[in-house]
Amino acid sequence: MRVLIAGAAGRIGRVLTVGLADRGHEVVGLDLVEPPQGHHHPWHVADCADPRAMDELFQGQRLDAVVHLAGRPGEASLPDSLTSHALTTAALLDAAVTHDVTRFVYASSNHAVGFAPRTDRLPVETRHRPDTFYGVGKVTGEALLSLYADRHGLAAIACRIGSFRPEPTTTRDLSTWLSHDDCVRMFDACLTATTAGFAVMYGISDNSRAWWDLEPGRALGYQPLDDAEEFADRVRARAEDDIESAHAGGPFTMDAYNRPAWDTNAD
Repeated sequence: MRVLIAGAAGRIGRVLTVGLADRGHEVVGLDLVEPPQGHHHPWHVADCADPRAMDELFQGQRLDAVVHLAGRPGEASLPDSLTSHALTTAALLDAAVTHDVTRFVYASSNHAVGFAPRTDRLPVETRHRPDTFYGVGKVTGEALLSLYADRHGLAAIACRIGSFRPEPTTTRDLSTWLSHDDCVRMFDACLTATTAGFAVMYGISDNSRAWWDLEPGRALGYQPLDDAEEFADRVRARAEDDIESAHAGGPFTMDAYNRPAWDTNAD
């Protein structure tokens, strides 16, 4: 499968470009910056919030699927968050529809439901409860996938990613961790799933302390193999552990992330 990875220079993108290629996919990178050193796959430097640029990029080559990882990874003003997560998604979806690319996999986030109280198996059907404007952007991205799946027949999957890092470093991570290897397994499963329409799954490893329901991902073919518990003896207790473990979104629900929708002090 020939896969466009938008945001290929980011933390997840650098892992996926290698991991998906190792699994037999043809990888095409897209980012605002030049490719990382050692990258040998086709690469485009463009803004995926620019619909004209995306149309030209798709027109110039054959693509079978899009993996959309692009966007600012942290909190911003509401306009910036919507540009980063909603407008990029819309531009890529429009290009996909125009050029008959029928599979779209979106890196959503647990912060789309961040204010949901912690449970041992939070279902994907829980209502959206974003904890930040970043979370609002991800909710909007998911809504766009749902719309385009219904209107245009796309196979569109939103992966609500947890704590993506080489190994867990906090108590919360022991529940929300997504390993590098499981991340590759997850996106490969989404690309090769036989289901159609819109679907949501939680992007975590097979953690013994998992807070979120992994069954929707397993139904799509995702079989995680790693468990954060392997690292539990390295994780030290901290004063903020209790408050970070009260809601799905952890620290994003705390007062430090409380801000107005518009940054009136920006240049």
